[in-house]
Amino acid sequence: MDERRRGSVARVHAGLGLAVVVCSFGFAFETWRALSGNLLSWAYVVEWPVLLIVAVHYWRHLLADARGLPRRRAAAAAEAAGADDPALAAWNSYVAGLDATGPAEAVEP
Repeated sequence: MDERRRGSVARVHAGLGLAVVVCSFGFAFETWRALSGNLLSWAYVVEWPVLLIVAVHYWRHLLADARGLPRRRAAAAAEAAGADDPALAAWNSYVAGLDATGPAEAVEP
């Protein structure tokens, strides 16, 4: 793994670590407030673990992107759909060609 990719993977892991710390603190704080009698805090007691689950989901996708790995479900779905539909296969080929050429220059209006 080259140095640039290793730094990208480290930043993804650091982001998840920060999310775990923030969500854990938020969960503990809102639990303390809810047990003290604040009824609205019970909603936040549920929200913080859900946000942590979302963070883990995005961490997995960002980690796959940082490592250069294809996403399994997306790749399998695109492969299955492209095999049955020639128009979709042509479109995917066109988009892959655009992606290979790189970004176009911005045109001033």
